[in-house]
Amino acid sequence: MPRIPVLDSNSASADIRATFDAVKGKLGVVPNLLKTIAHAPSVLNSYLGFSGAVGGGALPATLREQLALLSAETNGCDYCASAHQAIGKMVGLDADEIVRGYAGDSADPKARAALVFAKSVLANRGKVSDADFTAVKAAGYSDGDVLEIVANLTLNIFTNYLNNVAQTDIDFPRVHTGRSAS
Repeated sequence: MPRIPVLDSNSASADIRATFDAVKGKLGVVPNLLKTIAHAPSVLNSYLGFSGAVGGGALPATLREQLALLSAETNGCDYCASAHQAIGKMVGLDADEIVRGYAGDSADPKARAALVFAKSVLANRGKVSDADFTAVKAAGYSDGDVLEIVANLTLNIFTNYLNNVAQTDIDFPRVHTGRSAS
């Protein structure tokens, strides 16, 4: 049972209902994550703005989803693992790359370098070594790309923590974290 229930659109303000309608028009549904954070409109709007901004960045959607899977696994967020496994499939990740994403790995060497760097960012709370930074740059990532990796992780840490605190009802095919030794 969720600690923070989803906000019923019938009891939501006109602005929140308009946001829900826009999300539904884009995704076909309004995920429970958004219905939960809608209790704080400033948080909902901040999340949507940040998500839209990083989603429009230079990193490919497949890598963004692998970063989300790694973050979900690292932070034990079943809601995010479930959501991003489903979204990962939608953007073209196959089953092997999804499993590898949870572990911070990829068959693609460039994506693997980003994920290895991301694992270090998560494990060290951003205090990565010079070797970690040099390795991700040597793999072909620009300074801007590195910043986008960190931004994507930050967005996902936010949703991991929020869903873990709220115990958001999972509205995607359920996935359980804890399968990798993150």
